Amino acid sequence: MYLDLAYRVDGTGRTATTDDQARRIRNLIEAVLFTAPGERLNRPDFGSGIHEMLFDNNSDALSTAADFLIRSAIQRHLSDLVIIDSLTTERIEAELRIFLSYAIIGEDERRTDTFVRET
Repeated sequence: MYLDLAYRVDGTGRTATTDDQARRIRNLIEAVLFTAPGERLNRPDFGSGIHEMLFDNNSDALSTAADFLIRSAIQRHLSDLVIIDSLTTERIEAELRIFLSYAIIGEDERRTDTFVRET
């Protein structure tokens, strides 16, 4: 049994939990991606910092920087849970799309998820 993310209270008035490890890990990845460093109390290095890139001009350098920030944040915070297979980012105007293919450690199945952040 795992805490369900984002934190919420379920219908019984208790903290929501889940048995779905894949869902839990997807939610953890999303939390790492879209949390700004310094946003979490007592964890100032948690997050990726990519939200600031929404306002930069599209370029190859921006794509490379986003790739580096995402990979390093996931490796730093979730290396005991996931292994990244492939990563692609796409930015259209004020929307950032992250296409991530990964494996959950201890499972044979590969997963592909899309994470989207708008301004």
